[in-house]
Amino acid sequence: MTRARGFTLVEVLVALVIVAIGMAALLGTLSSAADTSIYLRDKTFAEWIALNRISELRLAAKRPTEGKSAGELDYAGRKWRYQQEIAKTDIPGILRIDVSVAEATAPAGKDSKAGKDWTVVASGVTGDALGPPNGVDPDWNGAAFPGAPGAAGTQGGGPGETPGTGAAPSTSPAPSPGGPLPTS
Repeated sequence: MTRARGFTLVEVLVALVIVAIGMAALLGTLSSAADTSIYLRDKTFAEWIALNRISELRLAAKRPTEGKSAGELDYAGRKWRYQQEIAKTDIPGILRIDVSVAEATAPAGKDSKAGKDWTVVASGVTGDALGPPNGVDPDWNGAAFPGAPGAAGTQGGGPGETPGTGAAPSTSPAPSPGGPLPTS
């Protein structure tokens, strides 16, 4: 009669050690992937905040003033802090905008100037050619700026425009009264 043979205690313990090492490596990989996902989410939100701030400054009817300022805001259910610096460039009429963003709970240390404490640092420019002419508030509903070439009530108009109307001249023939419409 042959005796049924099973695993020895040593074999079972070795198998459990191998499974435990494999599970620890798998959990470490999953944890690292989750941390990376959280970091990228925070970096994306911070970049959106910085780019939104630059856009707000560029779209403002009044040109931003030089200097540093800071603030806090709520975004995506969390508090964020930002710092913006507006400085002249070597090109006359152009200002550089640097916006640094971090989560409000993140500690601000001595390296804030070096950018190490900020999640994102974004830069943009604004200037005379990027803003409304003569500091006039734009009409965002599509009308021309008051006093702009081609605006209603002004003389001259732009190239290809009928003077004083701001409209391009008609190039299609007008239909004759009572006659058929022209075809192109």
